[in-house]
Amino acid sequence: MSESEALETHLQELRRGTTVLACLRLLETPGYGYGLLEELGQRGFPTDANTLYPLLRRLEKQGHLTSEWNTDEARPRKFYRTSPAGARLATALTDDFRAIAAAIAILPQED
Repeated sequence: MSESEALETHLQELRRGTTVLACLRLLETPGYGYGLLEELGQRGFPTDANTLYPLLRRLEKQGHLTSEWNTDEARPRKFYRTSPAGARLATALTDDFRAIAAAIAILPQED
Protein backbone atom coordinates (compact mmCIF):
# COMPACT_ATOMS: atom_id res chain seq x y z
CA MET A 1 0.00 0.00 0.00
CA SER A 2 1.39 3.39 -0.94
CA GLU A 3 1.75 6.19 1.57
CA SER A 4 -1.11 8.14 -0.03
CA GLU A 5 -3.39 5.08 0.03
CA ALA A 6 -2.55 4.49 3.70
CA LEU A 7 -3.29 8.13 4.50
CA GLU A 8 -6.65 7.95 2.72
CA THR A 9 -7.58 4.77 4.60
CA HIS A 10 -6.76 6.36 7.96
CA LEU A 11 -8.57 9.59 7.10
CA GLN A 12 -11.64 7.59 6.13
CA GLU A 13 -11.58 5.77 9.49
CA LEU A 14 -11.18 9.05 11.37
CA ARG A 15 -14.05 10.69 9.49
CA ARG A 16 -16.44 7.78 10.00
CA GLY A 17 -17.10 8.60 13.65
CA THR A 18 -17.17 12.33 13.10
CA THR A 19 -19.84 11.89 10.43
CA VAL A 20 -22.19 10.38 13.04
CA LEU A 21 -21.65 13.39 15.27
CA ALA A 22 -22.07 15.84 12.38
CA CYS A 23 -25.37 14.21 11.37
CA LEU A 24 -26.74 14.35 14.90
CA ARG A 25 -25.78 18.00 15.23
CA LEU A 26 -27.05 19.06 11.80
CA LEU A 27 -30.34 17.20 12.16
CA GLU A 28 -31.30 19.21 15.22
CA THR A 29 -33.03 21.09 12.41
CA PRO A 30 -35.07 18.56 10.37
CA GLY A 31 -33.57 17.60 7.05
CA TYR A 32 -33.80 14.97 4.35
CA GLY A 33 -31.04 12.69 3.13
CA TYR A 34 -29.90 14.44 -0.04
CA GLY A 35 -29.91 17.87 1.60
CA LEU A 36 -27.92 16.47 4.51
CA LEU A 37 -25.45 14.89 2.09
CA GLU A 38 -24.85 18.28 0.46
CA GLU A 39 -24.57 20.12 3.77
CA LEU A 40 -22.10 17.58 5.14
CA GLY A 41 -19.92 18.09 2.07
CA GLN A 42 -20.10 21.88 2.34
CA ARG A 43 -19.09 21.71 6.00
CA GLY A 44 -16.04 19.52 5.46
CA PHE A 45 -17.55 16.06 5.95
CA PRO A 46 -17.56 14.58 2.44
CA THR A 47 -19.83 11.55 2.60
CA ASP A 48 -21.03 9.05 0.04
CA ALA A 49 -24.77 8.35 -0.29
CA ASN A 50 -24.03 4.63 0.14
CA THR A 51 -22.59 5.49 3.55
CA LEU A 52 -25.09 8.13 4.65
CA TYR A 53 -28.41 6.38 4.08
CA PRO A 54 -27.51 3.20 6.01
CA LEU A 55 -26.12 5.44 8.77
CA LEU A 56 -29.42 7.36 8.98
CA ARG A 57 -31.40 4.11 9.14
CA ARG A 58 -29.08 2.74 11.87
CA LEU A 59 -29.32 5.93 13.95
CA GLU A 60 -33.10 5.85 13.60
CA LYS A 61 -33.27 2.19 14.62
CA GLN A 62 -31.12 2.99 17.67
CA GLY A 63 -33.53 5.78 18.64
CA HIS A 64 -31.12 8.66 17.97
CA LEU A 65 -33.15 10.00 15.03
CA THR A 66 -36.85 10.24 14.31
CA SER A 67 -38.31 10.52 10.84
CA GLU A 68 -41.48 11.40 9.02
CA TRP A 69 -42.51 11.54 5.41
CA ASN A 70 -43.31 14.89 3.85
CA THR A 71 -45.81 14.26 1.06
CA ASP A 72 -46.68 17.91 0.44
CA GLU A 73 -44.33 18.10 -2.54
CA ALA A 74 -44.54 16.23 -5.82
CA ARG A 75 -41.82 13.86 -4.64
CA PRO A 76 -42.26 12.50 -1.09
CA ARG A 77 -39.20 12.95 1.13
CA LYS A 78 -38.30 11.38 4.42
CA PHE A 79 -37.24 14.03 6.91
CA TYR A 80 -35.01 13.15 9.83
CA ARG A 81 -34.63 14.92 13.16
CA THR A 82 -32.34 14.27 16.11
CA SER A 83 -34.33 12.74 18.96
CA PRO A 84 -33.80 13.68 22.62
CA ALA A 85 -31.64 10.53 22.99
CA GLY A 86 -29.70 11.60 19.90
CA ALA A 87 -29.17 15.07 21.36
CA ARG A 88 -27.77 13.50 24.54
CA LEU A 89 -25.49 11.28 22.44
CA ALA A 90 -24.34 14.29 20.39
CA THR A 91 -23.47 16.16 23.59
CA ALA A 92 -21.49 13.20 24.95
CA LEU A 93 -19.69 12.67 21.63
CA THR A 94 -18.90 16.39 21.34
CA ASP A 95 -17.45 16.44 24.86
CA ASP A 96 -15.33 13.38 24.14
CA PHE A 97 -14.22 14.73 20.76
CA ARG A 98 -13.08 17.97 22.40
CA ALA A 99 -11.19 16.04 25.09
CA ILE A 100 -9.47 13.89 22.45
CA ALA A 101 -8.59 16.97 20.35
CA ALA A 102 -7.12 18.68 23.42
CA ALA A 103 -5.10 15.57 24.30
CA ILE A 104 -3.75 15.32 20.75
CA ALA A 105 -2.89 19.03 20.71
CA ILE A 106 -0.44 18.59 23.56
CA LEU A 107 1.30 15.52 22.15
CA PRO A 108 4.80 16.12 20.78
CA GLN A 109 4.90 16.66 17.04
CA GLU A 110 7.86 16.38 14.71
CA ASP A 111 8.57 19.43 12.60
